[in-house]
Amino acid sequence: MLTKKQYELLLFINERLKETGVSPSFDEMKEALNLKSKSGIHRLITALEERGFIKRLAHRARALEVVKLPDTMASSMSAPTRAPTAANAPQAANDDSAVTVSIMGRIAAGTPIEALQEEVNQISVPIEMMRSGEHYALEVHGDSMIDAGIFDGDTAIIQSGATAENGEIIVALVEGHEATLKRLRRKGEMIALEAANPAYETRIFRSDQVRVQGRLVGLMRKY
Repeated sequence: MLTKKQYELLLFINERLKETGVSPSFDEMKEALNLKSKSGIHRLITALEERGFIKRLAHRARALEVVKLPDTMASSMSAPTRAPTAANAPQAANDDSAVTVSIMGRIAAGTPIEALQEEVNQISVPIEMMRSGEHYALEVHGDSMIDAGIFDGDTAIIQSGATAENGEIIVALVEGHEATLKRLRRKGEMIALEAANPAYETRIFRSDQVRVQGRLVGLMRKY
């Protein structure tokens, strides 16, 4: 199963090759998928190549060949196509109602734990839970957000981003190395990370000590 972004990129590359016979540039791919860096495109291309969907042609700049297409994509090739947008982004290749999201480790709903940046697993997430842009998942560890319905062992679905509205539940990176799931409260030049459990105190930081890394958009739970 391809992730949502992998599927979008494969679709975009295939369409560009059909239209012009030339692979899109990294900048064009970055703009089409609304990513901030070329490194994200590089990771997506590598993943598609490892899964056998595309092949890089040796000794030719910007040369990519589409080797195969997912069944759902191939069956729609006769319909008019266009570059993917947030409004019409394709779903997962093998599932009409879900996309695959990377689990990037554990997130503390309690005392902050060391931030994790590497994919440790993947999870299939219902498409209606997703919003625009990139998403990732984190396994919740702790009970500081139980009054918000977030329990130890839940999987938090996070919309990646560096901004959030006051009152939203966010992934906060504290002083560059500790990650925690808390409700955001801005107080002038200060940021409060508010628990949803009276047993935990609200922690106050300077705005330069906290970086927003995404906001909670959904939860998944095993029974």
